[in-house]
Parts: sequence; structure tokens; C-alpha cells
Amino acid sequence: MKVKNRILFLLLASLLLFSSCKTDGTQIKRIQMEENQYELKELLKSDKLDSKQQYAIINQIASNLLSVKDYQGVILFLTDWVEKHPDDMYNSYWLLMTAYSYLSTGAEPVAEYYFDRILQKCPDLLVKGNSIHFMCLQNLIQISKTPANRIKYFNDLINRFNENINTTELYLRLAMEYEKDNQWDKALKTYEQFLKRSDASTIQIPGEPNAYKNARHFVDFSKSSKDWTFESLPALETAVKRAIRNYDWRSLDKYKAKVNFFSVAWNLDETDAKFQEEFSMKDWMRGNAIRFNEKLDETSNPNEAYLRTWGWSTYVSVWYLYFRKVNYPLDPDINGNWEWAGIYIGNKL
Repeated sequence: MKVKNRILFLLLASLLLFSSCKTDGTQIKRIQMEENQYELKELLKSDKLDSKQQYAIINQIASNLLSVKDYQGVILFLTDWVEKHPDDMYNSYWLLMTAYSYLSTGAEPVAEYYFDRILQKCPDLLVKGNSIHFMCLQNLIQISKTPANRIKYFNDLINRFNENINTTELYLRLAMEYEKDNQWDKALKTYEQFLKRSDASTIQIPGEPNAYKNARHFVDFSKSSKDWTFESLPALETAVKRAIRNYDWRSLDKYKAKVNFFSVAWNLDETDAKFQEEFSMKDWMRGNAIRFNEKLDETSNPNEAYLRTWGWSTYVSVWYLYFRKVNYPLDPDINGNWEWAGIYIGNKL
């Protein structure tokens, strides 16, 4: 039988083998598969195969193994082939199947090695119209645990495949990885790129419900004087209470954060521009008897605190002054300080 005919026959036999009736039984199918695999491997030894015939045989051998979830068999067969045939134009695909096999066994670090190896060593190929390199990068950003590596993968996706991705989301996630890797200048620049995107304020990013607010605050705070912060929460609390007690609206205006200070009802979004308009505490203190609780609200925590006050208005008397710990590692002298970040109007819901 000619080589081409034998290939067609064996490939057809492989397909028929795995569509045979259930009455054959698992053991019979395995025996039949082993016989078929042997024939395919023998045929693969022929020096008369062209690249497409060779690809078809290798792919069928690997597919047969995958059909019975013999992931170790796939790994051994394909890695051996790649090692012995370094010039095979389809090696990126064989290593992709290897990486997926490792994923199927829960060996994510080894899978990450093979996905990365494809990017570094193998030319890109299209599989059913999809780039292998793109698939590798998608998997790598999911399984990689190292910020430095994830930074590399995010940048590759943005630079090489910006038509296939949501660039706005990736700028946000890249900036967050720069933060984790303590690359603060790059984090700042990337947050700025995120904010320049037309959909930055409306995009819904899984797991990051406050993406726009946090990025906006990070960028604006970086460009500010930061001279309104206090070294500790007790220092801030004491200063604000003293100013209220003395009706010192000038000091209160000085203590208010100069970046993204808000005043909203509890059920509204503090990032809305209309709630960040500048106003003076003089307009609310004049003619009113302002009081405050001696202790901070019980919902306060190590990073946020609330001071209940009242007497500001005949319409809505109660205001909760919102204090927040500053997260700004770019400047150790500022990082960990406290700021008066906003006002929640009305009783808590």
C-alpha cells in the first residue's frame, strides 16, 4: 500500500475506532487504540512523508492519547518529538498541546514553562485562525504568579495583539502589576494611559469594581502637594474636632483633601464630578450649632474611619466625616499618613 493511502487508511481507522459502539468495552478500545498507535508510529518513521502528512500523523497520535486522557503519554510523545526534530515547523503547536496536558494534570508551573518557551523559542502559528502566541499569553496571565512575568505578558498582549484584547482593561491590570512589583513610576504612567481611554470611566472590570476611582485618585494624588495629610488618625481626629469646636472653618477648609474630596449621600458614588465641586465649610458652619461624637464610629477600621457630626443643616443635619489612610508608597514620608477624604451626608443606611 502506498504511503499516502496508508495514512488515509490509518487516520480513518482512528476516527472509526473512537466512534465505535459502546458494546466494544473500554479494554477492547484500548487494545485497538494501541494497535492503531503502533501502526501510526511505524508509518511516522517513513522518510517519504511531506510536512502535512507528518503533521496529520503526529496530531492523530496525540489526539488518540487525549481521547483517553493519557496526558502523560501526550507529554512524553510530543516532547520527545520536539527534541529530536527541532526544525519541525509545527513545534509550537506540539508544545502548546504539551502545555495544555500539564494544565490538565494540575501542573501549572510546568505548563507556564512551556507556554513561555513557545513565546521565546518558536515562531507563531495560526490554529483555526487563532494565534498560538496569543493563546499562550492568555494562559500565562491567568497562571503566572510573578508580577515581573505578568508585566511582560501584559505588555506583549498590548503591543502585539491590541486588536484582540480590551486594551483599557489591560492598562489597568498592567498598572496594578507595576504596583505589586514596586515600579511606581511605571505604575503612574500606566494609570495615566488607562485614564486617557474613552471608556475608562464606564468599563466594568471583573474583580475591580472601583478601577476608575482608584486610578483617578492615584494619578491626581501623585500630582498634588499632599500637604493636607496628618501623620496619624488621632492627630487628624484631634485637629478636626478642635476646628469644629472653635467654629474654625478656615482650618477645616485646610484639612480637606485637595484631591477628589467628595460629599455624597451613602447610596451615591463619590466619584461623580458633581459631588467633588469645591465648597467652603464657612457656608455650612455659619449660624449653626455643630456637634460631634466623642468616639469614632464603630464601623471604623485600620484603614478607614468615620466621625459622626450633626447640626449642619435643617434639611440633613447629620454628616459623617470620612477619614482614610493614605496608600502612597512612592513617598515614604506620606505613605501611611491620614487624610480627610470626604463627607457622607445623612444617617447610615
